[in-house]
Amino acid sequence: MKFGGSGPGLDEPEINLVSLVDVVFCLIIFLVVTTSFNRHSGLKLQLPQANAPQSAQQVAKVSITIDAEGHYYVGQQQIASRDLASLRAAITRAAGSRRDLPVVLTVDARTQHQAVVTAMEALGELGFEKLSIATAPETKR
Repeated sequence: MKFGGSGPGLDEPEINLVSLVDVVFCLIIFLVVTTSFNRHSGLKLQLPQANAPQSAQQVAKVSITIDAEGHYYVGQQQIASRDLASLRAAITRAAGSRRDLPVVLTVDARTQHQAVVTAMEALGELGFEKLSIATAPETKR
């Protein structure tokens, strides 16, 4: 017996890759079709319940309003200056020593973003953590 020789009647062994490629494409199609891209499917949340709906304005003790020109109002009083120190002082007068009070930030839609960032920075520096931004319900056109 002669093994490993090359003769005129012996063919080189080969692997047919066509069927392997078909199987791989079928697996790829199966994975694409059955994959779920929903990121929140694993979260199980229990949301809080309320008996009577209350607006944020009724609950909040500190209210900051910014008009279209960027003027600040803490409660009903307008702040004379638009700088950070004046805003911090006005918030401190309105809230006293309590930093656990919820704050409602009511901003005109045409206000520059810097005015909102300044108000949020003042609240953060003072230690407020409960901030709500008031919005209007969307109107159907």
